[in-house]
Amino acid sequence: MNRSQICTGQGAQGGTPRARVQLAGAVASAAAHASSADATGRLSAETVTLLTRAGFARHFVPGAWQGTEGTFSDLLAEVAAVGEGCASAAWCAALWATHGRYAAHLPLEGQLDLWGRSPDVRIAAGLRPSGSAARCSGGWLLSGTWECVSGIADAHWLLLAAPEPDEPPLPGGRCRLFAVPAAEIHVRETWRSTGMRGTGSHTAVLDGPVVVPDHRTCSLSDVLAGSPGPGRSRCHTAPAYLGTGLLLCAPALGAARNALREWTAWAARRGPGRPSERATLQLTLAQSADDIEAAELLLVDAALRADSATRAERDVARNRRVAAAAAQYLVTAVERLFRAAGTHACGGPGPLERTWRDVHVLAAHQAVRRETAAALYADSVFADFEDRPEQAAGPAAAPRFIAHSAPPEVVAGVH
Repeated sequence: MNRSQICTGQGAQGGTPRARVQLAGAVASAAAHASSADATGRLSAETVTLLTRAGFARHFVPGAWQGTEGTFSDLLAEVAAVGEGCASAAWCAALWATHGRYAAHLPLEGQLDLWGRSPDVRIAAGLRPSGSAARCSGGWLLSGTWECVSGIADAHWLLLAAPEPDEPPLPGGRCRLFAVPAAEIHVRETWRSTGMRGTGSHTAVLDGPVVVPDHRTCSLSDVLAGSPGPGRSRCHTAPAYLGTGLLLCAPALGAARNALREWTAWAARRGPGRPSERATLQLTLAQSADDIEAAELLLVDAALRADSATRAERDVARNRRVAAAAAQYLVTAVERLFRAAGTHACGGPGPLERTWRDVHVLAAHQAVRRETAAALYADSVFADFEDRPEQAAGPAAAPRFIAHSAPPEVVAGVH
């Protein structure tokens, strides 16, 4: 994929005139309703419909169910395009696609339940293990609560993670992923975030035990590892963290582009001003453009790696590091623009102020936290030196780095 495709959201899906029109319609609707989504805490029905028609929900659905089996590179471009209008809409679109990839690990009968009638099924997920699951005849009894389930109000199905009986939650314990119809879920409205308000990331509640048949459940560790299996394409066997971070950064990439455009229009309207002011504006524009384009280049590189055949631990750690760095570049760029705009940005609600809130909340997600990514990447790099002979002997020798120092909750974290 070339740079013009990334900038316009034209990937494999965006290659046909019909697909380009559908994506453009979703982008326009997301932008038109961004303010109302921020105010109401939910995407508009029109935006949800157009995002679905644009193919986000089916992006990673297996071809056997008429899904796209798409690429990370295409999805990065398309999500970023939506993010230029509304980061919350882009976030939900990215997760609908990602959760379809995870659901491809269900047994075939479970996949039939989800996609037997259409591949355009919106799937929300609570992937941090919670609740309880108990064996019953032919399946499982599932109950509990799952926090921060993005797009839950517009989901057809939910994927919910829970520890197996007598097992502790991750890290260390075996967990399963359960597919539950949205109609069986009660939504507790708990999402009161500073930014990304339109994602409606409320709490999913199963008030009483719900029976989940065996064919609607699978091992969470297999999903996160991207374990190969019958009918699974390359996009389904990529380890989760090879692609998760870069896709969660995609809405921030689009939002930062929009912030730069809004800020530039404001700065141009101000006129030349004093030489010192003009120099400050010029530097702000150049530095912020540098940061945004650097983040884009990192994410494009990570997406190409995710689309390759790699399953190497080093590549997974590298993509986590790259996504975390990109998130920091985007925060830095938007923060600089926001401060330079002063009261123009802070004086009331507007695109720049909303983007500032959204990008900061996005960058706080544990999947793109830089200290987490650094620990895992350092572990993978320094492990190469664990068994090498010391270069120096005696008390003056430098202490060896102890690899695998990342805490287990960091290693096992899920979005």
